[in-house]
Amino acid sequence: MSGSQQISLLRRSIFWLCILIAVAGVTYHYQENIFKEGFDSLTATNTPKDIPICNVKTNKKLVSLSFDADFGNEDIEKILSVLKKYDVKTTFFITGNWVEKYPEAVKKMQAAGHDLGNHSYHHKHMPELDATEISDEINTVTEKVKELTGVTMNLFRPPYGDYSNALLTQAKSLNYYAIQWNIDSQDWKNYGTDSIVSTILNHKDLKNGSIILMHNGAKYTAEALPKVIEGLKKKGYEIVPVSNLIYMDNFHIEPDGSQVQDTSQ
Repeated sequence: MSGSQQISLLRRSIFWLCILIAVAGVTYHYQENIFKEGFDSLTATNTPKDIPICNVKTNKKLVSLSFDADFGNEDIEKILSVLKKYDVKTTFFITGNWVEKYPEAVKKMQAAGHDLGNHSYHHKHMPELDATEISDEINTVTEKVKELTGVTMNLFRPPYGDYSNALLTQAKSLNYYAIQWNIDSQDWKNYGTDSIVSTILNHKDLKNGSIILMHNGAKYTAEALPKVIEGLKKKGYEIVPVSNLIYMDNFHIEPDGSQVQDTSQ
């Protein structure tokens, strides 16, 4: 191959190399932008502006036990008996279906001094509902419980812990505080009494102001309850209803769900 041919070949090689580099750069830039736009979109849609109360920031050694009631009522008498024995008041989040099936149990809860909270009527994934359906799910339970006990509830727990900005806004407009938890006992997994007790008492997030999730109707909950109460008291905690734990006004909620009392300037 002559010198001129070699130079020509080298020039063509450099030309095509430049083309490849340019194409690769455009492709990378395009993919980078697509990824960024996708990430920004995901962040914007999945980061809620409103957050329910998961725990309360307080210097007091207070925690709340809360029970979701949507299953049967086979263990409710035992749960109420244990709570009475240890002089503990708690919060029951009840569904409309449960109220209709077990009105006498609801009356006993209220008569014993426990909080009654709204857990929706049908226990649906409420972010999937429109505004009218959300209002119906909440208001129907409000009216049934008030008619049955005379109590106007102001605590609301979304079924499955599933919430959206629209749901929280709607609940607030109906004069409800949205309540979640920062400790899940996982009693619904039916791992056994010791598992429930250990999960709660050894939980890394157990602290002043914790809200603990339990369920009536779970297989081992009633059996585990005495040990849970004794363990919490041994750690120095006083167990109070959610209504006695949270701040009713002048507060804000941090991104992790901690409710914080606003101090006056």
